[in-house]
Amino acid sequence: MKAFINRLLAHFNYQIKRIVPADQEQYFLNHLSEELKARQQMVSYYNIKLLLDVGANTGQYASLMRRIGYKERIVSFEPLKSAFNDLKQLSANDETWSCENFGLGNKTEKAAIHVSGNSYSSSLLDILPTHLSYDAESQYIGEEPIDLKRLDDIFARYYHPDDKVMLKIDTQGFEKNVLDGAIESLKKITLLQLEMSIEPLYKDEVLFTEMVNYLQSTGFELFALENGIRNPESGKLLQVDGIFVNKNIAIQ
Repeated sequence: MKAFINRLLAHFNYQIKRIVPADQEQYFLNHLSEELKARQQMVSYYNIKLLLDVGANTGQYASLMRRIGYKERIVSFEPLKSAFNDLKQLSANDETWSCENFGLGNKTEKAAIHVSGNSYSSSLLDILPTHLSYDAESQYIGEEPIDLKRLDDIFARYYHPDDKVMLKIDTQGFEKNVLDGAIESLKKITLLQLEMSIEPLYKDEVLFTEMVNYLQSTGFELFALENGIRNPESGKLLQVDGIFVNKNIAIQ
């Protein structure tokens, strides 16, 4: 059949060719979404030298940052054992990417995290029916004991005095708890990216408007938004990622 189609097309002076980019990575970079181009631009503009990847799961965010050209240090934090094992394997050959098998919060403690069927929806908070209605795989299937630490207690392990730092938080509704444990660290952080729900998806999470107001009160200006998840039926936007700039550092 393929040969017949090729002969037929040749009769009309057409031919089928597979287009393979000479440089797959360059092809990827040339076709970035506008949101990723903006993130790439911000990270470069503010000369970020250290990325703290909180809620790393299996390394999706950090590996994407590598693909868009970020070559500096990454420290990923992931409390789930299975996800952490995948994360370690992914980062094994990257000398400037290290991983920690604990989560971050507002206190140093032992805790129990709800494990979801899809892993990345796992949370320390109870999941709400709204979340389950659009993603059945986010249903909790068990619990796992984990360690939590405050960023303020460990920040000095990773921070160098000349570092420009980016903090990314994706902890499924637990973002405000992470921030509450990072009051002093935030003073040294230039860029902050975190997930914010517009509609409640986890019990007791801080929603978009309140989070933006809180961060503005601490000196962080909303700089960009990246679209997150939507209701698959209505198209309503349920969650976004906000990128904030620390005005006290940015103006120096």
